[in-house]
Amino acid sequence: MIYLAFAVILIMLILGPQWWVRYVLNKHSNVMHAMPGTGGELATHLLEKFELSNVKLEAAEPGADHYDPQSNTVRLSPEYLNGKSLTAIAVAAHEVGHAIQFNRNEPVSFLRKRYLGHAHRLQKWGIFCLMALPIIGAIVKIPHFIGVMAIIGLLTMLTSVFIYAAILPEEWDASFNKALPILKKGEYVPDEYLPAIRQILKACALTYVAAALADILRLWRWVSILKYLR
Repeated sequence: MIYLAFAVILIMLILGPQWWVRYVLNKHSNVMHAMPGTGGELATHLLEKFELSNVKLEAAEPGADHYDPQSNTVRLSPEYLNGKSLTAIAVAAHEVGHAIQFNRNEPVSFLRKRYLGHAHRLQKWGIFCLMALPIIGAIVKIPHFIGVMAIIGLLTMLTSVFIYAAILPEEWDASFNKALPILKKGEYVPDEYLPAIRQILKACALTYVAAALADILRLWRWVSILKYLR
């Protein structure tokens, strides 16, 4: 029973942030017909306002809202690009906040350039090591070699999770130093909705961290492989 309780608590700690992010975004996704424009229209307006005519706006896959610094493009999922909701407005402002960071070459924008690529490479390397274990085990008969390779694979994946967390200041800046002041000063949403906007922007800022934490659970599926190779 103690182990079960510990496992439940661990899963809640790992998946809880991602569940909370999804809950907040969905909670405020109801269509508000009184909203003067869609998320896409707000993004277009803000890009013009901040003289970012070189930044493109495109549709993204559902749930794949992001700013791509390589192509200098803000991408919003269809429900936010064409939707009139608090979530659509906040997400659009958040992603434009990233565009402002990168096009102004603000120091905080260097975090993603410095860390995100490393996180992706480490994660891929860790997955490769773990997937290669059965093949390596069949070829190499050196005692403990498989265990060492498994540990290396797991450590690289865990390291990638912590590297994802290193870009949190950039996300926080896009939400609370860019998007929130823009929405408040421009009076794009009534004051009564600002608490909800803050909650949504906090969820936007924590999206990467929440997803990185959830990735930890991907490690558990390799436990059976390690047991098999003992």
